[in-house]
Amino acid sequence: MAYLSKYRSWCESKKIDSQTKAELLSIAENEKEIKERFFCELAFGTGGLRGVIGAGTNRINKYIVRKTTKGYAEFIKKCGSDAMARGVVIAHDNRRHSIEFSEETAGVLAANGIKAYLFDSLRPTPELSFAVRELNAFGGVVITASHNPPEYNGYKLYDERGCQLVSEINDLVIAEIEKIADPLEVEALSVEEAGELIVRLGADLDEKYYNAVMSVSLNPDIDKKGLKIVYSPQHGTGNVPVRTVLDRLGYEVIPVEEQCFADTEFSNTPNPNPETDAAYELAFKYAKTSDADIVITTDPDCDRLGVAVKKDGEYVRMTGNQSAAVLLEYILSQRKIKGTLPHNGVMVNTIVTSDLGDRVCAKYGVSVDKTLTGFKYIGEKIHRYETDGDKTFVFGYEESYGCLISDCVRDKDAVQASMMLCEAAAYFRKEGKTLLDVLEEIYAEHGFFLDALDNFFFKGVDGSEKIANLVDGLRNNCPKTAGDVAVVDMEDYKSDRMKNLGFPSSNVLRFILADGSWVAVRPSGTEPKCKFYFSVVAENRAKAEVKLAAMKETFEAACR
Repeated sequence: MAYLSKYRSWCESKKIDSQTKAELLSIAENEKEIKERFFCELAFGTGGLRGVIGAGTNRINKYIVRKTTKGYAEFIKKCGSDAMARGVVIAHDNRRHSIEFSEETAGVLAANGIKAYLFDSLRPTPELSFAVRELNAFGGVVITASHNPPEYNGYKLYDERGCQLVSEINDLVIAEIEKIADPLEVEALSVEEAGELIVRLGADLDEKYYNAVMSVSLNPDIDKKGLKIVYSPQHGTGNVPVRTVLDRLGYEVIPVEEQCFADTEFSNTPNPNPETDAAYELAFKYAKTSDADIVITTDPDCDRLGVAVKKDGEYVRMTGNQSAAVLLEYILSQRKIKGTLPHNGVMVNTIVTSDLGDRVCAKYGVSVDKTLTGFKYIGEKIHRYETDGDKTFVFGYEESYGCLISDCVRDKDAVQASMMLCEAAAYFRKEGKTLLDVLEEIYAEHGFFLDALDNFFFKGVDGSEKIANLVDGLRNNCPKTAGDVAVVDMEDYKSDRMKNLGFPSSNVLRFILADGSWVAVRPSGTEPKCKFYFSVVAENRAKAEVKLAAMKETFEAACR
C-alpha cells in the first residue's frame, strides 16, 4: 500500500530530523494513523495550505513548508531576475512552529537566490499586505491558520499587489509545487547562512503601517471622553497594532490582560474565532466590571473583527454583516457630509454576503460589485479600479467579519476596522445612539435581514468525496420551494452563465427565492467542511426566523 511505503521512506530517510523521526516511530503500530498522515499530500488550495501540525505528507510540517516554498521559488525564478531581487516578505502569527516555518520559508527562498524579508516577531496579516506594497516586493507569505484550533497552522501566498493569489497565478504555483517529488530533498539555508539574502524588518515598517491606518480616520479629533472599549486580541497578533493605534488616537481601551500575550496554545480563550460566542466570555466579564460601551476582539492573525454592544446591561454581539452595514452607514454619511464621497464610488462584497450593505450603498449612490468568496477577489477588483480608473473603491467586506476601508492594504484589515468602528461608536454616542440603535434604524429604512451560517464537517479519507456528492446532489435536484416561498433561480458558479458574468469557475451554488432571500452552498477551500449560508428578508425578526427554519429544513436535508 502506497501510504505504508511513504511512511517507511520517511522513517528511513537521513534527511528527517530526530524529533520528526521519533514522532513517526511512535505510530508504527497504528496503521489507521499512518494512513491518515500519508494517504495523500496536504493540498495547496485556493486559500493556500492549512492543516494539522505533525509528521507526514498529509500534515503541515517544515518539510511540507519547504516543498511549497520550493514550488513558489521556481515560479518566481521563471518570472525573472527582477522578481528574485524584489523578493518576498514573510510574516507569521503566534501559532506552534510559526517562527520555524517562517524561517524555513526564508531559507528555501534564499537557497534559490531569492531575497526574503523576515519580520523580527509576529505581525498581523494586513501588515504583511501593506509591507509587500511598501517594499515593492514581488510577493508575500503569511504563516497562519487564522482562527483554527491550536493544532493547526497554515501558509498563504500574496502577489506583488499585496493580494492573495488569484486562481490563474495560484494554478501556476501549484503546478510548480506538484513537480517536486520528494519534500525531504528540498534544501533550506539557515538565517545565518543566507547572509544578505534575508533582511529583518522591524519598527520602521510598523510606524509606516500605523500612520497609514490612522490616516483613514474621518473624524480623528472626535470627542472620545466617556467611551469605554474592552479589547481582546485572542492571544494573537492584534495586541500591539490595535492598541497602539487606538491609544494614539485617544481612546480608552481596557485590554483583556489574560488574552494579550502571544500564546501558541490559546490558553485563556475557549475559542479564538470572533464568529463564536466562546471568544467573548472573558471580555464580557471585563465589560460588565468596567461598564464598557463596546467589546471588540480580533482573531489571531488580526484580519477579522468582532464587536458586541451594551444593551440593557448585557452585551449583544453583532454579525459581520451587521457591523459592516453600520460601518458603511457611518463612512458613507460622513464622506457625503465632507464632500469626499466619489461620484463613481464602489463597494465590493461577496456572493455569500448579506444584501443589507447593498441597500445602504444605494442610499448614497455607491455602486456594488460582487465577487466569489475570498478577499483575494476583492483585492483583484481594487487593482482593476486602480488600473482602469472607472470606479473608486470606498469599502470591501465579507460576511465572515473581515472588511477593508483603505486600499493601502489589499486584504481584510482588523486594525483599520477596529479604529473605524470605535470612531463610529464615539460619533453616534454623541447623538445619543449605540451601534445597535443605528442598526435598527438601518432595518427600519431598508427591511429586516437575518443571516445564518451552518457548517457540515466531513473529515477523513472520503470527506472530499462526500462534499462533492452533496453539492452535485443539490445542483442536479434544485429544490422548488423553501417553506411557502418559491425558489426562482439557481446560480451555478461552475456554469458558463456565471462565467459570462465575470465570475471564475467555482463549485458554489446560490438559490434565489421569490422574496429576495437566498441560500448559498460552498465547500470550504481550507477545511473539510461544506458551508450553508442563509440570508432572509422579512418584515420583522419573528417572520424572518420562521422563514429561516423552513430554508434550513429544505436545503440541509442534503446532509442527512
